[in-house]
Amino acid sequence: MSLRPLFVTQVYEATLAGGAGFAAFNEELADACRMLAAEDQAGRLWCRQHGYRGYTSYGSLTDLPVRLPEFAELKRHLDKHAQAYAKALNFDLARKPRLDNLWVNILKPGGGHTGHIHPHAFLSGTIYVEVPDGASALKLEDPRLPMMMARPGVRGDASEAEQPFVYLAPQAGTILMWESWLRHEVPVNAAKSERISISFNYA
Repeated sequence: MSLRPLFVTQVYEATLAGGAGFAAFNEELADACRMLAAEDQAGRLWCRQHGYRGYTSYGSLTDLPVRLPEFAELKRHLDKHAQAYAKALNFDLARKPRLDNLWVNILKPGGGHTGHIHPHAFLSGTIYVEVPDGASALKLEDPRLPMMMARPGVRGDASEAEQPFVYLAPQAGTILMWESWLRHEVPVNAAKSERISISFNYA
């Protein structure tokens, strides 16, 4: 007997940590994120209206790489990773992946983000800036769940690839990317301090 794994979902993981100047760059990113949270009135209004516990620039700012040099440098890093991921997925592209949007997330203790996908993009991801002890993991959902009908659950010792949900616990500097149709969420932040990340889409 043999088993053939088909239709595999590939999640990309890399890190900026360990590179030259990472600590200083990461601190600059954290400062830039907090500065936006303090100054972006439209963003704070969007968060209040949508019940977001913390701050996100998702609903207010779409030009961060032009607005601040820290995000321009981050874009240069992310562009290389997006290109590597697309190549690993064997995508037949007419051009390199293009950054469509980049937004800051500062999640306060008790905050979370319910399950969602990212329409109008083909690669999405997050880079993590500050991940205190107890901070939320990224929860990824098996995309086949809506079609599983009477399928039994799996044993607790089943491999990660067979689980209906997978939790990825990032550290500062971790880059995670996935195809934009993959449903994901951020469970409640159980840390005692803010969790800072920067999310992005490539189209």
